[in-house]
Amino acid sequence: MTRDKPPHLTAIDGDRKDEEGLPVEDVEEGTKAANDEAIRMRIRRLEEEHRDLDQAIATMEERMPYDRLTIQRLKKRKLALKDQISELHEQILPDIIA
Repeated sequence: MTRDKPPHLTAIDGDRKDEEGLPVEDVEEGTKAANDEAIRMRIRRLEEEHRDLDQAIATMEERMPYDRLTIQRLKKRKLALKDQISELHEQILPDIIA
């Protein structure tokens, strides 16, 4: 007596299916797409903060006398934002060496 596999475990052409009958790869791609969109939103927020800092630094440097320590801290924060933005871009588009 042979037992049929449940539909969610049946493989067609070697593809695994989830409980809803969707190929597992499609489900993983959907999760990756949602994660990529969250990363893109984070990048946009960081880029906006980066621009705001750039503008604040420029405004402070125009005024004399200006607080060098505050400007140095703002520039350090701006550089940290740039590094975070670069790391997030790499998560979306990893550097693939062919």
